[in-house]
Amino acid sequence: MKKIIVTGSAGFIGSAVVAKLLERGDEVVGIDNHNDYYDPKLKTDRLNRFLQHKNYKHFKADLADCAAIENIFQSSQPWGVVNLAAQAGVRYSMENPRAYIDSNIVGFSNILENCRKFEVQHLIYASSSSVYGSNTALPFSTQDNVDHPLSLYAATKKSNELMAHVYSNLYKLPTTGLRFFTVYGPWGRPDMALFKFTKAILAGESIKVFNFGDHLRDFTYIADIVEGVTRILDRPAIPNPSWDSRNPVSASSLAPWRIYNIGNNNPVKLNDFIEVIEQALGVAAVKEFLPLQPGDVPDTYANVDDLVRDFSYKPSTSLNEGIANFVKWYRAYYTLSIS
Repeated sequence: MKKIIVTGSAGFIGSAVVAKLLERGDEVVGIDNHNDYYDPKLKTDRLNRFLQHKNYKHFKADLADCAAIENIFQSSQPWGVVNLAAQAGVRYSMENPRAYIDSNIVGFSNILENCRKFEVQHLIYASSSSVYGSNTALPFSTQDNVDHPLSLYAATKKSNELMAHVYSNLYKLPTTGLRFFTVYGPWGRPDMALFKFTKAILAGESIKVFNFGDHLRDFTYIADIVEGVTRILDRPAIPNPSWDSRNPVSASSLAPWRIYNIGNNNPVKLNDFIEVIEQALGVAAVKEFLPLQPGDVPDTYANVDDLVRDFSYKPSTSLNEGIANFVKWYRAYYTLSIS
């Protein structure tokens, strides 16, 4: 049994990670600020799945609250930390940039400092496929340059990777950044495409199809993400002894610092994604075709060779299976008729 702090524990990925850690016998301390970026009731319902578990303790706190976070670390003395709390959403970062600085930069600095102070053995944190920005060479590799983000959200995630490297280098804190690729599945976020499309199609409303449905996304099922997170958590990052500053590789270092992609390694066009949703629902969508939105990456496609090499793991859930599971959950959660 390990004691693990999971931030964003009422969120989509965070709650799924908590459930998995509790299932395997770990003791979990959850932190979430329960903000209203989307329906807080969904967050509460996710949390209620394990709130009474004997090995779970919950704190309502904001990562930017330095004193509150330090008190939680001091009382918990965790072995590891999984930082999944963040202000998410590419488009919202243009409407409310300060929220991203407070949560993703200030909040992450508090996580790093407390991990150092309380000698955490491994910090896992969520990065994003958005860091690949204007890259066009596919699939995206962790060895690619990621210095040209297209949104503030992406820039904050790139900043997290750099900040983590400093702490790994100065204090030998093992840190691993995980670049997630378009995560979907039961208990998902209402601001993401699958949730929005399903809701609109069932209501007989039109759906907005950006880039005229031609862009690619490497949709990755939530259970595959969770499996990757837990496998990596158990093996703290180590230095790369062959790292050479004259010919540096981008995903490792002489410090105990690593970066991995977690994606399905099988990109799908948005139009094909919508077709699978229509089949699962048994309802045709009314589509409103629009151009690519500012800040959006045209295509994503994860190279997961590093993940396979180091952890013998690769996400494998098919899009048909994943969407069917989501639709089943959605109907049950909102008590809709199957017909």
